[in-house]
Amino acid sequence: MATHRRSLDTRMAPTKPRLRLGDLIEISRFGYKHWAIYVGGGYVVHLALADDIAGAAASSIMCTLTEKAIVKKEPLCVVAGRDKYQVNNKHDDKYRPLPSNKIVQRAEELVGQVWPYSLTSENCEHFVNELRYEISRSDQVTDMVTAVGVTAGILVVGLAAAGLIRILRTRSKREKQ
Repeated sequence: MATHRRSLDTRMAPTKPRLRLGDLIEISRFGYKHWAIYVGGGYVVHLALADDIAGAAASSIMCTLTEKAIVKKEPLCVVAGRDKYQVNNKHDDKYRPLPSNKIVQRAEELVGQVWPYSLTSENCEHFVNELRYEISRSDQVTDMVTAVGVTAGILVVGLAAAGLIRILRTRSKREKQ
């Protein structure tokens, strides 16, 4: 099945693809992606900072400090601000999405609720995937853990190689004496 992405650029796209109820909206922030779910009429439901600190881009970052988020329904243009966004129903070929009316109903029932927030286990991507697929997952977290694991592996191999070289040089010096 083809990838389910429809690119939307709030600054450059003169014609935007038609948004469908229950679509996952991926918003490109500096260094991470914020996620929301489209519920119609130009609105999305997403996890936002519970303390209502202004600034959409700060929302996900500040949630990590407070460990709380609030489910909000806001205009997509407000949530995205000047950031690029796209429809990204990336798991439709792996998981069967719920019917769109059920996704929207579930999302709107949660509006106003305070939720625990964890960057690694209860973030905005987990939230929207749970609403669409009934599967709580975050590829950003999986990708980050994989990258950290690979980096740590490379570091261990590099340190082991440096230690081995040191040992071999020490032996070589002893043999020459």
